[in-house]
Amino acid sequence: MKYPPVSLLDEEKRLLWQLRTHGPQSRSDLANVLQISNAAISKLTKALIGQALIEELPAAPLAGRGRPTVPLRISPAGGYAVGLALYAGILEIAVVDYAGGTIALTSEKIAPLDPQGFARHVDRRIHDLALEHRLLGRRLYGIGFAAPGPALSRDGNRWHIVRNLPGWKDAPLRDLFEETLRLPVWIENDATAAALAEYYLGGLIQRCTTAVVILLGHGVGAGIVHEGRLMRGESGGAGEIGMFYPGDRPRPTTLDLIATLQAAGCPVESLADFEEAIPGYEAVVEAWQERAADQLLQTINSALAWLDPGAIRLMSPLPAPIMHGLAARLNRRAITWGDHVTASERGRYPIEISQLGGAGSALGAALLPIHASIARI
Repeated sequence: MKYPPVSLLDEEKRLLWQLRTHGPQSRSDLANVLQISNAAISKLTKALIGQALIEELPAAPLAGRGRPTVPLRISPAGGYAVGLALYAGILEIAVVDYAGGTIALTSEKIAPLDPQGFARHVDRRIHDLALEHRLLGRRLYGIGFAAPGPALSRDGNRWHIVRNLPGWKDAPLRDLFEETLRLPVWIENDATAAALAEYYLGGLIQRCTTAVVILLGHGVGAGIVHEGRLMRGESGGAGEIGMFYPGDRPRPTTLDLIATLQAAGCPVESLADFEEAIPGYEAVVEAWQERAADQLLQTINSALAWLDPGAIRLMSPLPAPIMHGLAARLNRRAITWGDHVTASERGRYPIEISQLGGAGSALGAALLPIHASIARI
């Protein structure tokens, strides 16, 4: 079946967002929460079911008489989207369904290409994945790209891409990608994309409206979700905390830890051989964790003061034990909790580690077109 493009009414978007943030609900519950009539809910849900955007679950049994309630939820059959993340010779491609489920997640080595060559390669890979997972003919919302660098234009078309991608800096990436891929393209900073993935897939969407995700990758950046929307700032640079950590000094990043280990004589070359290479160098890792925790403390305290988030999470492709050790050190340090936090219903909470690992940016990029379809960005 060939699905037409989605064009939603405001009330339909509100209903979809309610189901995304609160899980399955009955028609009567939706009518109460959205403050619209049962007749209007019936009309809205019928239209959304017809577009395969929501679906009915088995009816919940009732203790007494009356009709059983039928919960509704976001339907995975509503379509899919593709996300791309590119860094240090590695291309990650994520494919997610409309409900946020992961259809495919791949990682491959890729030679340096200019933007046009990269788009042609991606076009072939998307077609291959669509064939492999029987997606041809299903609604494709578009392509998301997690850019390894900050925006250079307010429209998100030009980006300050890292140096190892020649020909990318200040190129009109979205225009180039859309011309080759013949699909709508969304581009966000990799940390912002990671925050969106954590919000949708890490359980935060049903827990809080404001969250901060700090991405420790080749650089260090933060993604911010505020009131359910991505925070970009005036020129798209919100969360560019890397400016606090100059590149010519030690930094709390993946590359910095690898360089620190190499300086100590460890034969590690990349994340691919990390766990095999570091035995015997645990003391070096622990010293790096202590230093990284000291470096991140002020950034985290600033986030608490400026944004009052309901969660702060760390995300990185580094092995989970290293990240958990870093979080433990941060939680033992002097995190500044205001009285309004301590006395609130939420109270204090620990700095947590994302369970998405290094896949967060690609998954978040894939969620960008779906997130945009209900106008929450």
